[in-house]
Amino acid sequence: MKTLNKKAAMEMSVGTIVTIVLLMSVLVLGLVLTTNIFKGATNAVDMTNDQLTDQISKLFSKDEKIVIYPESRLVQIKQEAIGAVGIGIKNKLTGTAGETKFSYTVSVSDPDLQKKCGADIRTSDVESWITAGREQINMPIASGDFANEKIRFEIPVGAPLCTIRFSANVLAGTQTYGSVRFDVQVLAK
Repeated sequence: MKTLNKKAAMEMSVGTIVTIVLLMSVLVLGLVLTTNIFKGATNAVDMTNDQLTDQISKLFSKDEKIVIYPESRLVQIKQEAIGAVGIGIKNKLTGTAGETKFSYTVSVSDPDLQKKCGADIRTSDVESWITAGREQINMPIASGDFANEKIRFEIPVGAPLCTIRFSANVLAGTQTYGSVRFDVQVLAK
């Protein structure tokens, strides 16, 4: 009787261990999948132009003229890393046919920059983090169509760990078309 009880206890222990290992494997795979999904939705740096165009086209609603990807308008970038924000501009000008030339400029629009990020940080320092796409001039966009670009950031070592607000100001020809704001959060490397 004792050997039968020992054998049953051993079988139950092995079954419990196998079940625990399988459940832990599923949990780890689920966490990895969730992390990859959210990580991919917070930065446009690794996207191809076609992927960015697809994501931006999904963001346009009936009233939107200018959109930012990611939709949260927040991109988190670690020091010594490269990150990107996608900007989309849709030509919704009425009474025009053909193409209109659009331009945009990205600048810091954070009045509390020194208060949030330290007294020695200057607007020009932060704007120097923009390595590509800070300005685009004369982008032809057909009536009803849209164009998109990437704004790339490279955060240096020693950059303050804070969130900075940027503004993309868009012109249609020489007239103000609109603006959109987004935030860049600097994280430790």
